[in-house]
Amino acid sequence: MTATAVRPTSLIPAPRAAADDTVPLPAGPASTACRAVAYQRVLHQLVRRELGLLADLGSWAPADEEERSAALAGHAELISRVLLHHHTVEREAVWPALLRAVPAARNAVEAWTARCARVDHMLRDVVTAARQWQVAGTVPARDAFASACRALAEAVEVQTAEEERTLLPLLGEHLAAADWAAIAASSHCRLSGPEQLFVLGLALEDSCAGDRVRLLEGLPWSVRTAWRVYGARRYRAAVVRLRGAPPAA
Repeated sequence: MTATAVRPTSLIPAPRAAADDTVPLPAGPASTACRAVAYQRVLHQLVRRELGLLADLGSWAPADEEERSAALAGHAELISRVLLHHHTVEREAVWPALLRAVPAARNAVEAWTARCARVDHMLRDVVTAARQWQVAGTVPARDAFASACRALAEAVEVQTAEEERTLLPLLGEHLAAADWAAIAASSHCRLSGPEQLFVLGLALEDSCAGDRVRLLEGLPWSVRTAWRVYGARRYRAAVVRLRGAPPAA
């Protein structure tokens, strides 16, 4: 199978309900029955981990090694694209759907909007710092990139923790499955075939068993096949090149 078998998709893979979700689950924030909540938590986990790794990898990378700075800059740009798209979908579709069901959530959504505006600005700063490092190839430019990644990782940690505390329980309780299906179907993040498989690997890497099932079931058949045939192998190789160590799982 060639790479062209994986068509660029308009969707970042979103977890679907698995068979074990038919078993009654406890109500409240601990419940993962809502597909939207599962997707949010997987995406948050991915981004938190990768931003922290970028800060660490950047801090000890050779400042003047073009191949290394290009690899880290490319990874920072990809993670930034994924998170910026995620925030756009939340801002334009997820939270409006939640507010239609729970008008009282407006204050929490407004607080989220303010926090995410800062995070989005910092994401663009990281991409700019990465490009400047590529051009300059100096220790100060490398350190500026690593510092920007560290600050962003800390901001995202705070922002996602607050979102998971205040908004995800409401999402799990009040967002209708049909609303989430419509949001997922209309969410256009332009990932190429290789990017799609790489992001899939990032999402699967340290997800729990239930989330892995949901994630894979939410993918087109062609992407699941590509992942099984060669995607997992290529993901492992890409992670070793990027981190100098294999994936967690």
